[in-house]
Amino acid sequence: MSRHPPLLLYIASRTLSEFSYQIATVAVGWQIYALTGSAFYLGLAGLVQFIPSALFVFVAGHAADRYDRRRIVQLCELTQGLAAGYLAMRLLAGTLTAPEIFAALGVFGLAGAFESPASSALLPSVVPDGMLQRATALSTGAWQIASIGGPAVGGLVYALAPGAPFVLMAAMSLIASVLSGAIRIERVAAARHESLDDVFAGLRFVRSNPAILGTISLDLFAVLLGGATALLPIYAKDILQAGPWALGVMRAAPAVGALVMTAVIARHPIMRRAGLRMFQAVIAFGLATIVFALSRNVWLSIIALAAMGAADTISVVVRVALVQLATPDAMRGRVGAVNFLFINASNQLGEFESGMAAALLGAMPAAVLGGVGTIAIALLWMKLFPVLREVDRLE
Repeated sequence: MSRHPPLLLYIASRTLSEFSYQIATVAVGWQIYALTGSAFYLGLAGLVQFIPSALFVFVAGHAADRYDRRRIVQLCELTQGLAAGYLAMRLLAGTLTAPEIFAALGVFGLAGAFESPASSALLPSVVPDGMLQRATALSTGAWQIASIGGPAVGGLVYALAPGAPFVLMAAMSLIASVLSGAIRIERVAAARHESLDDVFAGLRFVRSNPAILGTISLDLFAVLLGGATALLPIYAKDILQAGPWALGVMRAAPAVGALVMTAVIARHPIMRRAGLRMFQAVIAFGLATIVFALSRNVWLSIIALAAMGAADTISVVVRVALVQLATPDAMRGRVGAVNFLFINASNQLGEFESGMAAALLGAMPAAVLGGVGTIAIALLWMKLFPVLREVDRLE
């Protein structure tokens, strides 16, 4: 890996950017609740970030295919760092208000909408030939490390000083911006002057490509139905009766399982029958969800959650590699935007669906139903998208 500094710079930049975001989620949540005392405003924080993503994601994909992707990523990380710096300055001065936090969240959401398609489209340009699957696994693993460590660091630093998480986020985002700008590649995307109609070309491309449509929509519906992690507070408190420590461990368990599977795939890539392996992983995710739903033992629940994270990682690696390989470089930004929108929708709506189902049916029936639904979707998609099932190699 030391022979390929562009890839190392890419992974380091993405890790710092995600780490800073995860730190911010803890600090923002505490600050909003401290200022408003309202659960409604806590929920509104997610919506404020999602709206700019939904509104601008296709424009962002178009930009990723028209301009230098490295500069887009660099500018987004710089913007996030400056917004975090503003929050830190206002909080340290004792004058930070809730509207200012929501405005900053809107900036984070907008920057993320532009950063994600450009970043995903940039990956194949920094990966040596034959290493896309390994690089995807390494990038996913770095993201999981940030998901595990970011909230813990954010909580610890916030306990020391409320403004410190925003200072740390600003510093990490600015360093990530410098690293992104230092990436040197030979295959730079040239500026393209398409018409505004081409903003939605990624959506048309996905719809016309059964393999890409199948893998993106499979992830959408599987996550939408299998969002049992949204019910973790209910399980920790009422079903397992294990207390707050169990909630913390269970929240980390999927990321730990994903990190272990990332190491396995990085060392032993999926060489054959990749499409079938993805379907098997989604089915395994559904089965692990059912085990978690029915478990009355906290450690069995933790193991089931870790298995869910491991299975999801297999699906993610196959999906990302397949989408990148099946998409022309000139379209990667716009197709990445569609993928980003689907992922955001599945995560946000999946939590909403799980919460509503739990309110109507109870937490356990809702989680079981989600696992069964995930398996059913995988089996149905195997019939609807046979070309996806027959995908063999990913390199």
